[in-house]
Amino acid sequence: MRVYPLLVVILLTGFAVMSFNPVYKGKETENTFVNKGLADFRTKLEQLKYDAYKFSEDRISLQDLQKSLRNTRNSFKEIEFYIAYHYPEFTKTHLNAAPLFHIEAAGTTAYTLPPEGLQVLDELIFSDEANDEKEKIKTITGFLYNNYSGFYLSAMKNGLTKGNNKTLPLRIELIRIYSLGVTGFDTPGSLNISEETSHALSGIQKYINNDPYFKNFNVEKADQILTTTISYLSKNTNFETFDRIEFYKKYIQPLYEELGKWDGRPDDLKEFSGWNVGNKDFFSSDFLDPYFYTLLKSSEDNPDLRHLGKSIFYDRNVSGNGKMSCATCHLPENAFTDLKTKSQSNVEGKTVLRNSPSLYNAVFAKRFFYDLRAFYLEQQAEHVIYNEEEFNTSYESIIQKLKTKPEYKKAFRKAFKDGKINKENFSRALSSYVASLYSFDSDFDRFMRNEKNVSDEVKKGFNLFMGKAACATCHFAPHFSGLVPPFFNENESEVLGVTTKPVKQLPVKLDSDPGRGNSPVKKEKSWIYDYSFKTVTVRNVALTKPYFHNGAFTTLEEVLDFYNEGGGEGLGLKMKNQTLAPDKLNLTQTEIQQIIAFLNALTDVSKGK
Repeated sequence: MRVYPLLVVILLTGFAVMSFNPVYKGKETENTFVNKGLADFRTKLEQLKYDAYKFSEDRISLQDLQKSLRNTRNSFKEIEFYIAYHYPEFTKTHLNAAPLFHIEAAGTTAYTLPPEGLQVLDELIFSDEANDEKEKIKTITGFLYNNYSGFYLSAMKNGLTKGNNKTLPLRIELIRIYSLGVTGFDTPGSLNISEETSHALSGIQKYINNDPYFKNFNVEKADQILTTTISYLSKNTNFETFDRIEFYKKYIQPLYEELGKWDGRPDDLKEFSGWNVGNKDFFSSDFLDPYFYTLLKSSEDNPDLRHLGKSIFYDRNVSGNGKMSCATCHLPENAFTDLKTKSQSNVEGKTVLRNSPSLYNAVFAKRFFYDLRAFYLEQQAEHVIYNEEEFNTSYESIIQKLKTKPEYKKAFRKAFKDGKINKENFSRALSSYVASLYSFDSDFDRFMRNEKNVSDEVKKGFNLFMGKAACATCHFAPHFSGLVPPFFNENESEVLGVTTKPVKQLPVKLDSDPGRGNSPVKKEKSWIYDYSFKTVTVRNVALTKPYFHNGAFTTLEEVLDFYNEGGGEGLGLKMKNQTLAPDKLNLTQTEIQQIIAFLNALTDVSKGK
């Protein structure tokens, strides 16, 4: 588990609650259930603060403190759908942040701050170190109570914020439950997934039955699903044996689709989230909106533009020496990778710093490259164009070349009303092609959509991936990447302690690439990003070896052996900031093969060829 020292700099956030950063603005009175829920959470927090104080003086047992925390977390879960939707930044930063250091911007600079909130307390209070960390527990609990109390008093005085569409928070909560709740991400210490999920669904049920708005709909079916789901959770409480396939197919997806029928008001999330509100199934191709992640707009895209982008993608003439195209490092027959340890440079006999990730589903990201240095798909291409070791050219040079080609003049006239061959249209065309390379029709996707069956090994592998193996706490379902749910509007990077070779090839040595620690994004300069790399999707991973940024692992077995040992720190390497828990997973060889069977079932290369 992760236990971090509490820094004085946390004082910077102690009274930051007056800048909640809500998604929506405006004052309205919410229904009675929400007001009571917010008040109950404050009461539970006050009791938790008092219990933490008593625990620090040995006046109550650790078990009593754990019970108090569970009561507090359960109270939060009942109103999470509301508060985490309308006040996402405040919730993510102060109420329920992941137990990791984070960056908080302040003008042109940023501060490195320690974690705070319910997840931190869950990991700490349910750890073996709890009795040695009494003062830390008391301090974090105090900050949590003060932050929320400030928020609560302001909200009661000025009114609660709410959006136009009351069903969106409920459907977002279902995504949160499945991608963060039942994986253990939200309960890193207790793994109390069933009880907390039950309370989250109970909160939704009470909200539906209390708010007059929902009288406009037939809520009977949704109410029935909620009741049976809560009953199911009460009977299935073991983290490792919990069947996340059955839970999704029988309960989450039907409820998600039913609530979707109630959407009739404007989409509050259009500018904030990559989730497609019209989606009916997590495992369908329309779950995310590709145009949220690119400067290209849906209204601008068309088959002619995509075809033009494809021509540019394969054209070696766009590079400075005329010998490299995008396809040089992203070959369609290799799931748009090159199968090389590190991708080739334009300089004879040299390589670039890292290997090439797959372009399948690459559009679904808010940051690009392993070190997250680019913020848009178009900016990613720009880095390649100007890089001296890659295309080593400029937009001006490329545009001049294209203007000399009659076929490009014709193609640009066909794709654009103005017919101009310029930087903007060039970027739109390339983005259109890359954005078309989505991959959500694998055997596993079709199985989750009830279109086909898969082997028992695949099913067991998925449950291990989502549970015991903890893969899904970084590779979030359903995209299975570091694109963070439930809003899918930010990317995570992780410090794994990646080694120079597989763990069974001694001696084990840390790879020297600093990753995000050497990023040109100045506002993010912090020791927490040393050796940190973007969490890429594991879709099509069976076709994209070698693995990790350095290409040092050639098989999925080697990758899973690395994770099974707890990454670099678990292997005994000195890591000051590893975000991967160093604890051994204790996966058996049979379980490793089951996970690989699931990963193989994520293969889909039907687009883009």
